[in-house]
Amino acid sequence: MAAAVRAVESGERSAASFFNDAPARRPAAPTAPAAPAAPVHERPRAAAPAAAPAPGRPPSARPAPGPGGEIPGSGDVRQVLAAGGAPESLAGPVAETLGERAAEALREDPWQLLAVPGVRPDQADGFARALLGPACEPGDERRALALTGWLLERAALEGHTALESSTLRDALAKVSVPDPDEALRTAIAEGAVLVFQDALDAPPGARPQAADDEDAEQPVRVLLGLDRYALAEESLADALARMASTFVPPQDGEAPTGGPGAPEWESSAAAAPTASAAELVRTVAAHGLVAHSGGEAARAEPAALVAAARALGLRAYAAAHSEDGRRRLAASLGEAPGADPEAASAAVTVAGLLADAEGPGRDEEGALALDLLAVLDAPQLDVERAAMLVESLPDGARLVLSGDPGVLGSAGPGRVFADLVAARRCPQVVSRTPDPGPIGELVSGIGIGELNQVEAPGKEVVIVPVRDAGEAVHRTVQLVADSVPRAIGIPAEQTQVITPGHGGAAGTRALNAALKTRLNPGPGQFGGFDPGDRVAYTPAPGRTVPGTVVSADAEGLRLDCAGSPVVVPRTEVGELVRHGWALTAHQAAGARWPAAVVVLPGDATAGLTRAWIYTAFSRGERHLSVVHGAEGALPRAVAEIPFKERTTRLRALLQAQVPAGSTA
Repeated sequence: MAAAVRAVESGERSAASFFNDAPARRPAAPTAPAAPAAPVHERPRAAAPAAAPAPGRPPSARPAPGPGGEIPGSGDVRQVLAAGGAPESLAGPVAETLGERAAEALREDPWQLLAVPGVRPDQADGFARALLGPACEPGDERRALALTGWLLERAALEGHTALESSTLRDALAKVSVPDPDEALRTAIAEGAVLVFQDALDAPPGARPQAADDEDAEQPVRVLLGLDRYALAEESLADALARMASTFVPPQDGEAPTGGPGAPEWESSAAAAPTASAAELVRTVAAHGLVAHSGGEAARAEPAALVAAARALGLRAYAAAHSEDGRRRLAASLGEAPGADPEAASAAVTVAGLLADAEGPGRDEEGALALDLLAVLDAPQLDVERAAMLVESLPDGARLVLSGDPGVLGSAGPGRVFADLVAARRCPQVVSRTPDPGPIGELVSGIGIGELNQVEAPGKEVVIVPVRDAGEAVHRTVQLVADSVPRAIGIPAEQTQVITPGHGGAAGTRALNAALKTRLNPGPGQFGGFDPGDRVAYTPAPGRTVPGTVVSADAEGLRLDCAGSPVVVPRTEVGELVRHGWALTAHQAAGARWPAAVVVLPGDATAGLTRAWIYTAFSRGERHLSVVHGAEGALPRAVAEIPFKERTTRLRALLQAQVPAGSTA
């Protein structure tokens, strides 16, 4: 196995040769183990991918909770857990994750416990030793298979949709798998892991390959991934390729195909509020897929596009990542030139659109009943949600993915917006509208790797140096409760604290405890919460909804989330609700507040990147306070560490499917 993988990495063999001892010529383009696709313009629109169970799980469906809220089969699972020394509290999650045969599955393969969120390898090993006794060995094939899937799921939490084979081999060695190469061979043979090879860019200075040189080597990388993310990424690439080929760019003097003609689009472009908005309108007139980038002020440009398209009779909508983003978008739509009185209703959230709770609904074929969709905050789209969204668009629709390229990527796996931009397979409109004021000037500099001092006569930007984490917490509470309300006129409930992580002496837990004590003291009578507490509600992974506790009763914890009532069942409060005076930058992405207090304690500098700083510093509309204990780590991160790398396949897939001249 080691020789085979290294042979592919060096260019001597193809990924397909893992299953064939005969040598094979390496293809020049990125490939995946799938049949050749039909031409893009002939490919039918596939159903949106559903989340697949992790490798190794039984195929049985997840059982629904019974009348008492207990998952069927939990009783049998408790007996197995008790025999293995695992806590009975895992019974529900195990039954929900592994299905109706959960108890039997655990007896046959104790390491399937790793499929349950939160279970670590050492815990699964202890459970297996208790059940198997002397038969439990580090090299057990079942252990290797479970650990391979667990490592790839962990990688997905860090944004990767696949891992390079060498990276996964090293990770298996670190969790004491005796023969990582044999483990990978088994995982591939069992179908738990898929193998891909992607072409790499030629190194600088390399001699260009001649067109007739069939034997010339092209560098490739071997990737291993779970089918769940592979299917989502390939489905997304197919759908984006379909949209990129929807409209053929017109020749001189010809009208764009689809919908209004050239004169109507040109008239709308001429009425656009800015030159960048006009450029966006003209580009969308001729193309089915467009990437648009810019800062906060540039959000008005897709809003102007949607308003113009609606004025032309198209069913046009705009979707934002958060409810706060939707409200700001609705305001921009209402203010756009020529907007109809109902324009604000065209602003939706991505989650609401996919759930059919907002927007136009679906047609008889199950596609969204629209002609144009502009997705703002596009960097927040993970690959699975993006695939579901794009696959839901009808044939002939136009799609604009718009976002700020400087912000953090999605909380889930993938780098959809960045890969689309890097692939250069659709037109790209870069806004020339700068963000105003001292905060805009500061953030713009950070975006190009410069941490500049800015003039802030109105105290728009304030730096508060601190020596340690304890002082950072003290000064943060002081800023939120006293200084910002008094000096800036922004009340505490409109100020958001942002810090790098949940743990640590100045993480969200410590800061929220201190802020609750000062701003809303109470005994935490409802599962640690009191009426009036600010909270962060997480209805789905990667999606954070700010809210306020109203009350609690037998049904659960009652929240007010931006005017919408939400009831969180008692059994889910501990998992889905946190205090929300302080958030991480990932949780805050896609939303803005009148004031932001960014906390940079000295013990949290290891994870700082330019993207994190850019995101955190740009969350305040009128005021930004920086509680600064990071010393030289802050300017170093801005100048030298743009972002955390993610291993994905979307860029290569798009470049393989969409002709290079399609951006014309």
